[in-house]
Amino acid sequence: MTTLYLEPASLTSTAGRAVQITAKTWFAVAALGHWIFLAYILAVFYPPIAERGLAGLEGMNLPTGFREGDTIGNLMSVSHVILAAIIIGGGPLQLIPAVRNRFPAFHRWLGRSYLVAAVLSSLGGLYMTWARPSPTGDLVSHLGISGDAVLVLVFAALAVRHAMARRIAEHRRWALRLFLVASAVWFFRVGLMGWVMLTGGIGIEWESFTGPFLYALGFAQYLLPLAMLEWYFHCQRTATPGSQLAFSGTLAFLTLYTALGIVAATAGLWLPMM
Repeated sequence: MTTLYLEPASLTSTAGRAVQITAKTWFAVAALGHWIFLAYILAVFYPPIAERGLAGLEGMNLPTGFREGDTIGNLMSVSHVILAAIIIGGGPLQLIPAVRNRFPAFHRWLGRSYLVAAVLSSLGGLYMTWARPSPTGDLVSHLGISGDAVLVLVFAALAVRHAMARRIAEHRRWALRLFLVASAVWFFRVGLMGWVMLTGGIGIEWESFTGPFLYALGFAQYLLPLAMLEWYFHCQRTATPGSQLAFSGTLAFLTLYTALGIVAATAGLWLPMM
């Protein structure tokens, strides 16, 4: 949700500038959060994988980590972690105009790598969800995860289709949508830890990792960002100043929650493991 692609006249008013400022602020906060998560992935998971291969995930705090004798499942799990670094680290870089404009070749190759990683990770996620279920969660949890994986596949296909047809504006819109759904794993952790910090974990059954809040978050982790993105597109086209200000206020609140969730996830989940 940045000023990456379009600069329509509807965003030149005071309300329109508020849309741009809040969108840029959210993206800066989210990019920082992604790169902190990337540092965690590289520091915690890559060294044991490099040293021990498939067995590197043994003992890791992963619900679908290493399982003795399950070569295919272990391979899926390891590849899922490896691909996550490309998705979490590369996604924000793809959306920075200076990177795209100054290093177009890097932008294109990173975009291709990102798209392939997102597709493979989603296919692997579907396999692990249904053929290698986690000991925590239930059917509702699995449906939430699967819905995100399906959207990644659909949005990736549409982004490629419009790019090949040289419909660049449409390609970039679908690329933004892909970025949001491919980052759902990050949104989930940030949303969860922000909620825990604010409420202590109301609506969460920790032993089974189920409960009303987790059910809602399982779908909101990608549907809420997508809804905000569509609202942003609307603000670019025909939105009234009132709608633009409403968007800015809503996104400002979500940015504060995102920042809170990043701090909580960094302090409670990521730093202790690094």
